[in-house]
Amino acid sequence: MAWTDARRARVATTAVALVALTLPPLASAQSPIKTEAGLVSGADSGVAGVRQYLGIPYAAPPVGPNRWKAPQPAAKWDGVKAATKFGDRCVQAPIFTDMVFRDEMSENCLVANVWTGASSPTAKQPVMVWIYGGGFQGGSASEPRQDGSRLASKGVVVVSLNYRLGLIGFLAHPELTKESPNKASGNYGILDQIAALQWVQKNIAAFGGDPGNVTIFGESAGSFSVSILMASPLAKGLFHKAIGESGASFPSGPQPPLGGATLASAEADGEKFAAAMSASTIEALRAKPATDLLGGPGTPPRWFSPIVDGYVVPAPVSEIFTKGQQHKVPLLAGWNAGEVRSSVTLRPQKPTAESFKADLAKRFGASADAIAKAYGGTTDAEALEAAAALASDSFISYGTWKWLEVHRATSGAKVHRYLFDREIPIEPGRVQNGTPVTAKDVGARHAGEIEYVFGMLDTIKNVTWAPEDRALSNAMLEYWSSFAKTGAPKASGQPAWPAFDKPGGPVMLLGDKVRVAPEPHRDRYEAFDAYVKTAATAPAAATPSSRP
Repeated sequence: MAWTDARRARVATTAVALVALTLPPLASAQSPIKTEAGLVSGADSGVAGVRQYLGIPYAAPPVGPNRWKAPQPAAKWDGVKAATKFGDRCVQAPIFTDMVFRDEMSENCLVANVWTGASSPTAKQPVMVWIYGGGFQGGSASEPRQDGSRLASKGVVVVSLNYRLGLIGFLAHPELTKESPNKASGNYGILDQIAALQWVQKNIAAFGGDPGNVTIFGESAGSFSVSILMASPLAKGLFHKAIGESGASFPSGPQPPLGGATLASAEADGEKFAAAMSASTIEALRAKPATDLLGGPGTPPRWFSPIVDGYVVPAPVSEIFTKGQQHKVPLLAGWNAGEVRSSVTLRPQKPTAESFKADLAKRFGASADAIAKAYGGTTDAEALEAAAALASDSFISYGTWKWLEVHRATSGAKVHRYLFDREIPIEPGRVQNGTPVTAKDVGARHAGEIEYVFGMLDTIKNVTWAPEDRALSNAMLEYWSSFAKTGAPKASGQPAWPAFDKPGGPVMLLGDKVRVAPEPHRDRYEAFDAYVKTAATAPAAATPSSRP
């Protein structure tokens, strides 16, 4: 008998109905959910209608012989695993004082967390996968400010993951390269992220998520990760939209960007590290406890981060984007107006017009006049603001700008751009270097938008939030989740967010008020861009003291 379209449709409808009958409802957190490795139960999140499933292994513990290897499949388990508390965070030194964790630390850390408000496995809600920041040296998905419960209440399934960090996540070494079937080493933390995205593809439907509509999003090193995943052939088909908050693996000077070192240079660093640890072989290095490799209290951290290994990252990320070889997905990205503003405004010795001009000449050489013209600084007051803006642009803003520019020009995908410019309230009575600190001194600081995106303002203690902060957080929750749903960011009662489709195009300003404006300060980024294009022969510049 011939199969008509109508008959095919009836059979498909019947099949979907039969599948739905075999799947358990999601109305109760205690109802077991079947994952590839076994059953899990969760708990109520504290937000009405949202359940959380915490600490689910997405890969085997990368310990013993699996240290510095690609993640392996998680072992299956019998019975029902209670996924009611966060798994361990990955091994790291105590570097960042603003990070608050709800977990323990170990190498057994490759776990994912899921927040869902879906009432049925057939709900097919959009999925948002969060990648935390911390310079690839620190961080954990357990941080309260990154809790996904409120974001999940907007009709999306939120997933967060832990990935290996620092020397455990990114050590390259000739022996590791030799033993690898892909003749590459060093990008284990990025391979963890890819493994987590593969886990999402195989398992998220059971939580009511749609594996065909996945958005990756991250802040700082998490945003760098988003740009790297967009460039990695290994991540093809694992996500469909991307959000980047402050960061991309694009150079902002003569040195390679975070994630841009070569395999050869990283292997040399790995050999130096092994020698410092008195380990003549990788086996000897693997035999050492991970915490011993970190050094004792007060030991300066050894910074290992993603590299161009020829496998996970086949070429510099900027080159892949410039050639149009990236995954051509819609991108929403931006940065904060005062990323590292306080590194200048709270410096005991403030810049003056004279000192700023001298600094520009020393750093930028033949490009100094063009930079000075774009940033200003003819008076001492102007020099303070110009130096603060330049510090933030050098640190992370310019690289994010370049990412947006190149993706818009080479992908054909829609790009939406924002600038977060809210002067974030700070605790009263704060003093630094003997001087009272104001919100204006700090401005829209690096990582300050995280609590707004997740609706978790109240995780910051001793701060009085204004109605403008609550309204801004609600707007960002809606913009981010609606972008994940349709690729078009929308928020009720807020301005429509047009695409950033041309130089000078519209940018969403997220601050005291939410408003659309022509691209601000393009002259600064074009002047900086001209410098970067000739920076290969320029002296290396110091990096501001902060973290991506």
